[in-house]
Amino acid sequence: RGDVSLEVLYIPPGNFMMGSTPEEKAWATGIEGGATPGTERESYEGEQPRPMQVKDGFWMGRTEVSVGQFKRFIEESGYVTDAEQPDGETQVFDPEWKITAKAPPHPWISMKGKSWRDPNFGFPLRNSYPVVCVSWNDGRAFCKWLTERERKAGRLPDGLEYRLPTEAEWAYACRGGSSESHYFWWGNDLRDGEGRLNISAVDFLPGRNKIWPLANAPWSDGFAFVSPVDQYGEKGRNGFGLADMCGGVWEIVLDDFDPKGGHEELYVVEQNPRPVCRGGNYFDVPGNARCAVRLGLQGPAYSDSRDGFRICLGVPRR
Repeated sequence: RGDVSLEVLYIPPGNFMMGSTPEEKAWATGIEGGATPGTERESYEGEQPRPMQVKDGFWMGRTEVSVGQFKRFIEESGYVTDAEQPDGETQVFDPEWKITAKAPPHPWISMKGKSWRDPNFGFPLRNSYPVVCVSWNDGRAFCKWLTERERKAGRLPDGLEYRLPTEAEWAYACRGGSSESHYFWWGNDLRDGEGRLNISAVDFLPGRNKIWPLANAPWSDGFAFVSPVDQYGEKGRNGFGLADMCGGVWEIVLDDFDPKGGHEELYVVEQNPRPVCRGGNYFDVPGNARCAVRLGLQGPAYSDSRDGFRICLGVPRR
């Protein structure tokens, strides 16, 4: 079945900065950052970085959950993802998309019949890719299954469970132990990102001879779309040893979205909750793959071929 073991790394309690400076937002929407100027997205980071504390240590998945790991969950549990429900659909790349003035700005469309098994990449799925087209609900179901499985095997300490990380845990872990408010976990210089992350770079899309026009990273990261987890080895791991925290796939976290900024404690809304996702993705520009970037998904059942998740082992939160 291949290696489906999940490695988690201990993240000690500590302090970090949540959010971004006006200078960072200006860089993100400038020529090098490449994010669309004038959008609301950057305002979601808050006006200034805010000092926050993660009071309890926790363990974090060294990589995003892979296709092979998710496949084991499906085989053992019989779970059906939101995208695979009778009325399910998921957002995927549209291979018919043409770069024209009249075309939608992004080549993503909602499709039925697509799921984590076939995210419409246009090339064969590998067990080593991060699983995508999974929702917040699906991520939580995976964590519940893993908790029950490990508890039954006597491998889970009392008082801990596998779950999605809170937004604060994720943001703290992303910065790799730094208490500075850097753009990326390695610092502020995009050029130091070469060989560290999977974003929109100088690589041809499947079956085409043109690069994606938003390819702001001036190098090839080796992949037009997604790369296998931990593809970049030691260079792609931050100060905590976590791989692919910037770029790769958006990582869905436990919190609901507050457009005013992230919270130190778990943030939950009762009506129309929108899960938070963090970290940017393989098809996005550098300005959207920073430590501070955050978005709210449409809902707990929403899924997309740019979205995945990473597990956390910690005290129960929700």
